[in-house]
Amino acid sequence: MSAENLKLKGITWNHSRGFTSVVAVSQRFEELNPGVEISWEKRSLQAFADEPIDQLAKRYDFLIIDHPWAGFAARTEVIKALDTMLPVPFMKDLADNSVAKSHESYSFNNHQWALAIDAATPVAASRPDLFKKEGLELPTTYADLVELSKTGKVAIPGIPQDTLMSFYMICSTLGEDVCTSEEHVISEGIGIKALEMLRELGKNIRSESYDWNPIKVFEAMSSGDDYLYTPFAYGYSNYSKIGYAKNLLKFHDMVDIDGQKLITTLGGTGLAVSSQCKSMEMAAKFVEYAGSLDTQKGIFFDNGGQPGHRKAWTDDRVNSQCMDFFKDTLPALDRAFLRPRYHGHMYFQDRAGAPIREFMMKGGNAKSLLDELNNLYKQSLK
Repeated sequence: MSAENLKLKGITWNHSRGFTSVVAVSQRFEELNPGVEISWEKRSLQAFADEPIDQLAKRYDFLIIDHPWAGFAARTEVIKALDTMLPVPFMKDLADNSVAKSHESYSFNNHQWALAIDAATPVAASRPDLFKKEGLELPTTYADLVELSKTGKVAIPGIPQDTLMSFYMICSTLGEDVCTSEEHVISEGIGIKALEMLRELGKNIRSESYDWNPIKVFEAMSSGDDYLYTPFAYGYSNYSKIGYAKNLLKFHDMVDIDGQKLITTLGGTGLAVSSQCKSMEMAAKFVEYAGSLDTQKGIFFDNGGQPGHRKAWTDDRVNSQCMDFFKDTLPALDRAFLRPRYHGHMYFQDRAGAPIREFMMKGGNAKSLLDELNNLYKQSLK
């Protein structure tokens, strides 16, 4: 198929950060490459995390994916190894300018399966106007956070996917990463302490929070005055940009546990190319354009994107547009834990969050819950 009538399709996720950003980049790419048309469809944030990429790769040329799919991609090769398509100096630039482990998160079996065009991890966010109005101080420790949560004005993303990431976070902060042993998901002492700490906070969180993802948390915080703080939700710089939300949110680094700031679980999104793409040559050209620094700190960011290139995170113009979101949260990104990406981990991720969410809401026996998580983990290794 010639470039004169080449039509390519992509699938992304349903938020300005995921959709308008990549649509704007594609529009400019089309203008620079006449005859090429790239259209995008969108799916829910939950489908983005859950839907198997092998099905998507049959229908789309480009996929915006979540990095836990890297192990699956390496085994099935339903998406193309980008290091076989893109110039070595370009790939080295991205590796050298990764935001924390974002670039590494899409690397598996010595190949790069997606480009980290978007970087994120859970960070804290506040409504400075409400803190001032109520005469409250930002929490600095986990104990402060629990105390603040007693006001009923603290929100968390409490859906299963996010409560699982919070469990990983507390375990890492207490000094042990999950899924490093074949015997258990986490050692008993750390696991029970992490669950009990989550419950200590969770009992003060309003029930509606347990149906929210990070987007819904930020929408609630920015559209009304019921909530003034979230301690850990995947950051969205959009809510710090004038004109985007009714009330702007200020994003911060995290509270600490015994002097160690929370080590959150790395997120972000990657741009991948289907192995069935109609034109590998044009796909490579587009991916390189989308991942380049000028695009990342320009069209991509200006149209709602959250760059994956480190120099965009430290750029003065970019930060001036969003209350220093990037400079202020970069330390949290640099500490972030790279969650497991072994081939069976999605089995565990899809099932382990719901019982943790239930425990945060209603309490129960932490030891029994940990046994349940261990059983799920052992199943996932098979």
